[in-house]
Amino acid sequence: MEKEKIEEKIESLLSSMSLDEKVAQLKARSISISKVIGKLLLEDFFSELRPELKEKIMGFIFNFYSNRELAEGMTKTLWRKMWKEVVLEGVEKKYPIGELSCALRSMSPRESAQFANEIQKYVLENSRVKIPILIHDEALHGCMAKGSTIFPQAIGMASTWNPELIYQVVTAIGKETRSRGIHQVLSPTINIARDPRCGRTEETYGEDPYLASRMAVAYIKGVQEQGVISTPKHFVANFVGDGGRDSYPIHFSERLLREIYFPAFRASIEEAGALSLMAAYNSLDGIPCSSNKWLLTRILRKEWGFKGYVVSDYFSVLHLMTKHKVAESKAEAAKLSLEAGLDMELPDSDCFEEIPGLIRESKLSQDTLDEAVRRVLRVKFWIGLFDNPFVDPDYAERINDCSEHRELALRVARESIVLLKNEGILPLNKDIRSIAVIGPNAAVPRLGGYSGYGVKVVTPLEGIKNKLGDKVKVYFAEGCGLNDTSKSGFDEAIKIAQKSDVAILFMGNSVPETEGEQRDRHNLNLPGVQEDLIKEICNTNTPVIVVLINGSAITMMNWIDKVQAVIEAWYPGEEGGNAIADVLFGDYNPGGKLPISFPKYSSQLPLYYNHKPSGRVDDYVDLRGNQYLFPFGYGLSYTDFKYSNLRITPEEIPRDGEVVITFDIENIGKYKGDEVVQLYLHDEFASVARPIKELKRFERVTLDVGERKTVSFKLNRRDLEFLSMDMELVVEPGRFEVLIGSSSEDIRLKGFFIVK
Repeated sequence: MEKEKIEEKIESLLSSMSLDEKVAQLKARSISISKVIGKLLLEDFFSELRPELKEKIMGFIFNFYSNRELAEGMTKTLWRKMWKEVVLEGVEKKYPIGELSCALRSMSPRESAQFANEIQKYVLENSRVKIPILIHDEALHGCMAKGSTIFPQAIGMASTWNPELIYQVVTAIGKETRSRGIHQVLSPTINIARDPRCGRTEETYGEDPYLASRMAVAYIKGVQEQGVISTPKHFVANFVGDGGRDSYPIHFSERLLREIYFPAFRASIEEAGALSLMAAYNSLDGIPCSSNKWLLTRILRKEWGFKGYVVSDYFSVLHLMTKHKVAESKAEAAKLSLEAGLDMELPDSDCFEEIPGLIRESKLSQDTLDEAVRRVLRVKFWIGLFDNPFVDPDYAERINDCSEHRELALRVARESIVLLKNEGILPLNKDIRSIAVIGPNAAVPRLGGYSGYGVKVVTPLEGIKNKLGDKVKVYFAEGCGLNDTSKSGFDEAIKIAQKSDVAILFMGNSVPETEGEQRDRHNLNLPGVQEDLIKEICNTNTPVIVVLINGSAITMMNWIDKVQAVIEAWYPGEEGGNAIADVLFGDYNPGGKLPISFPKYSSQLPLYYNHKPSGRVDDYVDLRGNQYLFPFGYGLSYTDFKYSNLRITPEEIPRDGEVVITFDIENIGKYKGDEVVQLYLHDEFASVARPIKELKRFERVTLDVGERKTVSFKLNRRDLEFLSMDMELVVEPGRFEVLIGSSSEDIRLKGFFIVK
C-alpha cells in the first residue's frame, strides 16, 4: 500500500476511535504464572505492602519457576484458558488491545500459527474498530519459542565478522517467526560491551561501534524483509554502568555517546529502517531513558528521522515510580514517558491505564496521544498486518527448524568459533586411540540467554562421538559442577585423563547460573572449582585442550600456560557440538575473531582497544607492557596468511573525497582457511583527542592453500569525520595512518594518506 494511502487510512481510523480505543492501541497484555499467582497474592494477601516489597515478591515467584518445560507448559494452559479476557477491553469488550506479550512462546509452530489465527479472527469479528493485534517475542539468536531453530548466541554471531552470513541467519529467523503468527521481535541487542563483567555481554555484538553497526543492519534488514518488526535495544548505554553493572546509572558525555554508543542505533534507523526501538532501564545523567525526551524525541526522531514506535523495556515505565523515583504515581509515570516519546508500555500496561484520566483532566494533550497511536498504526500497516493478519500452520510446521536452517546453524557455529591458543596439538588426528572428555559443559546443552527450546541440541560430547563413531575410545567424566565448590568428581576425571591420549575440557559459564540478565560478575575467572580441575588434569601430563562455552570474556592467567590449546566456542546453538568437533578434528579450520578484548585480570576493566591517548601511560606498575590476554579482533587459524602490496590511491584527497585502500592476502600454510582482514584508521593530529585506532572496514576472506586474493576497501568523508570542540561533524586536514592487520594489535601493513 502506498504511504499516502496509509496515512489517509490512519487519519480515518483515528477520527472514528474513542479515547479508550486509542489508549488500548498503546497497551500490551501478557498472561504468565507469575502474573496470575502474583495478582492473587499481591491484591488479596499483600495489598498493603510498599511497591518495592511487592516487586521483590514478584521476583521470588519468577525465580521459583525455573523449570522451563513446566513453566512454559503451565503458561500455555493459562493462555488457552484466559486469552479472551485480554485481547479485547472495555465494559462490552469492544476495544482491541495493541499488542500481546509472548503469547505463542510455549506452543509448537503449528499450534502457534493456529492460535494466532484464532486470536486475530476473534478480534476482527468482535471489536468495533477492526485493528489486528501485534504479537511479540524475543529472537536474539532464533525465535524464542518452542520448536524454532536455535542459532549461536549474538556474541558468537559477531565473532564470525560476516554480516552477509548473519543476514542469511536472520532471514531464516524472520521466516520462522512470522510463520508462527509473531509480528515483532525485541531484538537485536546492540548495546556496546566495553565491560565484559556485565552478565548480558553475551547478547551483544561486542565492544566496537562499527562492527556492531554492521551486524545490526544485517539483522534488522533480514528480519524486516520477512514482515517482522525489529526492535533494537536498549537505548542507550545499558550495559556499561559502574563496575560493569547492567542498567546502572550512566554519566557519559554527549561526545562519548555520539562516538561509541549511538552509532549502532543510528545505523539501525537510517540504514536499516528499524520500525521499533526499545528504551533502556538505566538513567542517563539522572534522566531515566524511558522518560528521556532528549533521547526519544530530539535524537531519535528529529535528528535521525525515526518513524516507528518506541516500546518500554519490561516494566520500565513503572520503574519511573518504583526504582528511579522521578514519578510519585502511575499516572505521572505514564505522562512522563508518553510526553518524552515512548509509545507503548510492555509487557503489561500498568501505568498507561491512567492515560484516559490524564486526558480528561487536561494533564496530557490529545495531540500527544494521537501521535503515539499514529506511530503504532503506521507500523501495523507497513508490515501488512491489516491486509493479512493470518498465517499458514502447514508452512509454520514445515519451515521451523527445517533441515536447511539446521545446516545454516551448523555453518554459523563453525564460523563463530575462535582459536585462542594452539601449540601444534590441533587439529587432532582422527586415528587417535582414546579421548577423555571432561567438564561441566561437555554433556549438557548450553545455549545462552533468550534461547528457544524443544529441538534437538547436539552437545559437545555427542558431537565428538558423531565424528569418531566406534573407532576411538571416548571416555567422559563431568569432573565438577559448573559453579560448585566440591572436588568429589576430580578423581574420576583424573583417571580417564591418565588413560587417554588427549583430554578435552569443556569449561565456562551458563545462563542463568553464572551469567546473563541480572547476573553481572565482579570476577571473570572460571566459576567454582573449574580452574582447579584444569590444573589437576594438566598434572597427569596428558595433553589438554580447553574449549570454552560461555558468553563473555574469561580470564585465564591461572592456567593458560599449562594447556596446549584453547578454543572459544561461545554458546554455539543447536548444532554446536558438531561444529566444535569439526574444528577439533580439522574438518573445519577456525576463522572467527574476538569482538571483545580479553583482559589478563578483571581488575583492568573496562579494557577496550579504541581508547584515546593517555595523559600518562597505558599500563600498571604491577602489570607492565601488553595489557591484553587476547585483543579485539584476535583469532588464530590452522594455516598462515601473508599480507603484502599495500596501495593507497590517491595519496592526497580533499575533505569530501574518497580513498581506495588495496592489498593482497595469500594463504601460505597447509590448510584451506578463512582470514578476517581488518582496516583501522588513526587520525594522527586533530583539534580533539582521537582514538589510537578505529575499525573502519573488514572482510572475511576464504583462501585455498596457495591462493592469493586482492582486497579493496573504499573510505569516504563519513569515515574521517569526528566531533569538533563545538560538537559539529568535521573533517580536518592532516595525515591519516592506515593500519591493516589480523587483529587490532597484529598489524601487518601500514601506510598513510593526506587530507588537504
